[in-house]
Amino acid sequence: MKHGLKITTVLLIMFIITQFIGLYVVNYYSTTKIIEGTIVNVSAPSLPFGLETPELKENKDYNQIFFSIILAFIIAISLLFFLTKFNAAFILKLWFFIVVLIALAISFTTIIPVFKYATIMALIIALPLAFIKIYKKEFIIHNLTELFIYPGIAAVFVPILNIWTIIALLIIISIYDMWAVWHSGIMQKMAKYQINKLNVFSGFFIPYTNKKIRKKIKLLKVKYKNKKIPKKILKSKKFKVNVAILGGGDVIFPIIAAGVMLKTYGLIPAIFVILGATIGLTSLFIFSKKKKFYPAMPFITAGIFLGIALSYLIL
Repeated sequence: MKHGLKITTVLLIMFIITQFIGLYVVNYYSTTKIIEGTIVNVSAPSLPFGLETPELKENKDYNQIFFSIILAFIIAISLLFFLTKFNAAFILKLWFFIVVLIALAISFTTIIPVFKYATIMALIIALPLAFIKIYKKEFIIHNLTELFIYPGIAAVFVPILNIWTIIALLIIISIYDMWAVWHSGIMQKMAKYQINKLNVFSGFFIPYTNKKIRKKIKLLKVKYKNKKIPKKILKSKKFKVNVAILGGGDVIFPIIAAGVMLKTYGLIPAIFVILGATIGLTSLFIFSKKKKFYPAMPFITAGIFLGIALSYLIL
């Protein structure tokens, strides 16, 4: 196991909580419901900020949108890599800030009582959280906002995907993840750049130390009780801090898959997808080794496919 049981459990709990928040947010904006096994069109609140999704009826409509999504991902990843290579920290932080702000507002709108200015209220609540997350290094705010960011993004993509396009998307993303981690190493480079240079990371981020280091820190706190520990002392000790991370893509794609299953087949199949994704991620955490990097999406995708298969067999 790459990380200890406690840290692994915390990551899995945050992953699962985000998945169910995602289902709630996606369902809130969904214009289709499953009633007695039949897909029924219903009225639902529109996505805020003019993020309207086209009405898709035939498979060819979904196929056209699918290729547009792939192209958009290629452009976004290329732009991110380009800006990282040229150390365009200001632009990257502003980009992340805008995405985080909008995604949080989309999620927060679903828990604010419906009234005329609900979206503006959600935006006001999201603004300081997005600012602290991107421009101030605050561990708790970072992880708490992650719980709501990916559900907000998923709500934009679920309406324009069907079961076949999400399957194809998962396969493509898994192949890219394997290439980016095991072959090119681009994923590790981008993660290190975000953490070390930008002080920003897209995903769950848990720093921790071993027992020996914790004991040394405890002794220092006793020695400098009610006093600030001098920076020279902290630097001279060189405390090694480990980091447990789970990338944002590894969180959002299962939400999107579960959301597509929710609008197509109902709640139980969606829960099967979440369960399968959790099993896939858990297996990765159990069999992964320290000081090695692994692509999570192939494991998560396998779990999602297991959940989909079980849905067809059982229901």
